[in-house]
Amino acid sequence: MKEVGYYNGQIGELSKLLCPITDRAVYFGDGCYDAAFMQNRVIFALEDHIERFYNGCRLLRIHFPYSRQELWDILYGLVDVFDEEEGMLYWQTSRGSGVRDHVFPGEEARANLMAYLVPRKIAGKEKTFRCITVEDTRYGHCNIKTLNLLPNVMASQRAKEAGCDEVIFHKDGKVTEMAHSNVSFLMDGALVHRPFDEKMLPGISLKHLIRIAREAGIPVQVREVSLAEAMNADELINTSSGTICNRICQVDGIQVGGRAEPLFRLLQDKVYEELTEYTKKGRHEKNIN
Repeated sequence: MKEVGYYNGQIGELSKLLCPITDRAVYFGDGCYDAAFMQNRVIFALEDHIERFYNGCRLLRIHFPYSRQELWDILYGLVDVFDEEEGMLYWQTSRGSGVRDHVFPGEEARANLMAYLVPRKIAGKEKTFRCITVEDTRYGHCNIKTLNLLPNVMASQRAKEAGCDEVIFHKDGKVTEMAHSNVSFLMDGALVHRPFDEKMLPGISLKHLIRIAREAGIPVQVREVSLAEAMNADELINTSSGTICNRICQVDGIQVGGRAEPLFRLLQDKVYEELTEYTKKGRHEKNIN
């Protein structure tokens, strides 16, 4: 199938699958999600994504009924019936279904699982990002990939209308993250990123970038970065599952970065090499319970 979906045990064409209107994702956004890139029919870093997903369930007190191995098998079940070699995989759970009530449903409610796989290519190395800055007025649980993304949606639309690709959020004068990506910086030969706290999502691609930098002997600094510092960084880096390491070239109409080309290319090459090597090895059949 060109676009394949899954809902509570049913696999089929994405456009033909349905979920009940009483799914708590519909009226509360009561759930969490994750997404990963698939290449050569291998889901990149799926272990990391699953671990983050289960942590989100734990923090939201959602009793997810599948083991890690069962979820792994379900997600690869989509790959098995997918027609393409490359795509984006998305999955989410909600707390379950029931008549609308703000309190958690009773123990009889079972968490719902939805997933789909669609064709998509990862951003190439030469893709650069133009961004706008937006004050971060979101809630205090940005570290969880909850389904409550309306502020991100509104900010992303503002970026599109400004002819840009992404948003850099800032709160109290400090950079937090992006609408659907992480941002990090090269400053004076070091990779700099804010602490993994409740103001940002612990991005899988960013974690890999940090590890690769350390392995290459590049210093890593963990600290908050002011918006003024960010605008004057040697390089600004966008990381996500679909853009695993790309340069930000413009913010609010001002040209930024471009002053640490060799160091940026070193990191970017190593990140893409890891992606290629990981997916060339074939499916990672292993017990992850």
